[in-house]
Amino acid sequence: MNLFDAAALGIVEGITEFLPISSTGHLIVTASLLGVHGSEKAKTFEIAIQAGAIIAVLWAYWGRFRGVVTGLATDRQAQRFVRNLAIAFLPAALIGLAFAKYIKALLFNPVGVALASVVGALVIFWVERRPEEREARARVKDVDGMSALDAFKVGIAQCASLIPGMSRSGATLVGGMLFGMNRKSATEFSFFLGVPTLTAASLYSLWKDRDLLSLGDLPHFALGTGVSFVVALAVIRWLIRFVASHTLIAFAWYRIAFGGAILLVSALGWVRW
Repeated sequence: MNLFDAAALGIVEGITEFLPISSTGHLIVTASLLGVHGSEKAKTFEIAIQAGAIIAVLWAYWGRFRGVVTGLATDRQAQRFVRNLAIAFLPAALIGLAFAKYIKALLFNPVGVALASVVGALVIFWVERRPEEREARARVKDVDGMSALDAFKVGIAQCASLIPGMSRSGATLVGGMLFGMNRKSATEFSFFLGVPTLTAASLYSLWKDRDLLSLGDLPHFALGTGVSFVVALAVIRWLIRFVASHTLIAFAWYRIAFGGAILLVSALGWVRW
């Protein structure tokens, strides 16, 4: 991997992390096309640069997170926020910890990503079939209005994102909508839930594969993370504005086009993944 590859993957990570189209899936496909996917070090890089997206969320919502930290001892709203993040984080964390080795070995490939992308699109079409009616009857219209049970349901939905191509943000966003949240609150909770989820995934991957890494890898990891931060920050701000007045249908059509293109070039033998 050279610095151009690292920057290109950082751009892809920043664009796709918070859109319901699967950052992991796009990183796998992009890295395969660049010829740098397949080794354990490359897979570790693809996971570790998610740190840029984490920093972007902290930057965009710094006031919110600072208020939570300073008020955690006495503020019930801050305590409820942290409790809900912990509850939503645990299901995917436990399953991912137990099966991470098998997921990496069996599912980190473009064809699997393509199939998951199409399946995820069908779920979005189903959830968004009557958008005005669903938004009007949404029970949770703000992240602070979530109960512990709401958080647990979103956490269960996030487990689907362990399959590359399904999308962590897509699973949590669509799952939240399915379980009674409006589109904006589900989107914001997806951002917030990304902080513990992506932090745990990045640190675990770096620690597990630490013997594969050296100081010579630092410029690549730093560049990929920095680029992903800048791009993800722009995407976060755009997405909040977008979901205020649009459904997720456009992303579903994109997922079908993305997955279909991978399957087509694979079937025709134009690209050997």
